[in-house]
Amino acid sequence: MASITIRNLNDEVMTRLRARAVANGRSLEEEAKLILRDAVGPKPSSRNLASIIRSHFGPTKGVDLELPSRE
Repeated sequence: MASITIRNLNDEVMTRLRARAVANGRSLEEEAKLILRDAVGPKPSSRNLASIIRSHFGPTKGVDLELPSRE
């Protein structure tokens, strides 16, 4: 795992972070990690384009069209 050092953090930000950690029953470090995880969002999906299209337009999705008979 990697480490990070944040220098020159504003005292007010540190105080608010500490208060938030206490309110949530977490350590200061755990609260900061959670905030960073939320900020960068979820991991990118490993699904490919074809599976994404199938999930939106697969056999159970979409509409049934009446096809004209071939003559």
